[in-house]
Amino acid sequence: MSTLFETTTINSLTLNNRFVRSATWEGMANPDGSCTPRLNSLMEELAHGHVGLIITGYAFVSREGQAAPFQLGAYSDDLLPGLTEMTKSVHKAGGKIILQIAHGGLFAHSQLTGQEPIGPSVMMTEQGPLGRAMTMGEIQRTVTAFTEAAVRAQKAGFDGVQIHAAHGYHLSQFLSPYFNKRNDEYGGSIENQTRIFLEVVRSVRNAVGEKYPVMVKINSADFLDGGFNVDDMLQVTKILENSGVDAIELSGGTILGVYIGNFNISFSRLGDSDVYYEEAAKRYKKEIGIPLMLVGGIRSYDVCKRLVVEGVTDYISISRPLIREPGLIKRWESGDTRDAECISDNACFQPGIEGKGVYCIHVKQ
Repeated sequence: MSTLFETTTINSLTLNNRFVRSATWEGMANPDGSCTPRLNSLMEELAHGHVGLIITGYAFVSREGQAAPFQLGAYSDDLLPGLTEMTKSVHKAGGKIILQIAHGGLFAHSQLTGQEPIGPSVMMTEQGPLGRAMTMGEIQRTVTAFTEAAVRAQKAGFDGVQIHAAHGYHLSQFLSPYFNKRNDEYGGSIENQTRIFLEVVRSVRNAVGEKYPVMVKINSADFLDGGFNVDDMLQVTKILENSGVDAIELSGGTILGVYIGNFNISFSRLGDSDVYYEEAAKRYKKEIGIPLMLVGGIRSYDVCKRLVVEGVTDYISISRPLIREPGLIKRWESGDTRDAECISDNACFQPGIEGKGVYCIHVKQ
């Protein structure tokens, strides 16, 4: 059996292969963030497709942190019944699933939340200032919100949690000097910029216990002038090594690229056939001991195998190809190792924007 299909463990979690469904916005939740049968069916379909580990789309941890319409939520115990149904569906299909927890920060959707976006600092744009700087009290309430969301994940039966600190959302904004202009203990140096992230990680770990898998997603780089870069990433992940993190998913780019229409500096580049963050992953593996998941531009079975065999990464994370082919991993496992059919044109997100949920428009529904 290929190295890609060997059994591995992350903390107490046993996985049947090295393939991970990387989180994406599905646009299939109810307006209040609660689960729908359609969203739960998607997760079940991924499990039937033999994805080793499913990571949900980003679930907002507090009402002011919602970043998109029909986004999954984890901010209230009222959401537990639907979340529990999701985990039951996946487990019945033989899969494993973790909940990604997030806060939109400055990119929270004010029309949905009814509140002004908050982040490390005010962000200056061509249209004027965006959001406002968080108070100390708001920072601590956000740490608490992440922690309570993680506890809900555990109660709902998720196999772990992933803390989202990538793509220019809240925790990523604090890590990045492009967004973080603070001059207090949460800004200025890389140690200060990492402070809230580390507080979240430690608080979550204390709440869920040592044996519950806690993972994080982080940028390799922002690709913004003066933003978070690979050297910063290595410093932050070194800080995380003794914080109880069980695995790190490495991505890159920010949602700002989507806002300004430049997908090539976003986390969902257009038509790029390269493995986006391979060089950053190689540097990571030389210096950091936490197991690595690598996402971005991976479309070929042979490339997946090379990345693992050569020690570039421990796990292969895939997002858009599984929107088009939820059964891709099962196909590869069966011996049909043709490349993923995804053409990376991002057209799958247009139906989500229209309120129809994210799906590949090139496949007959």
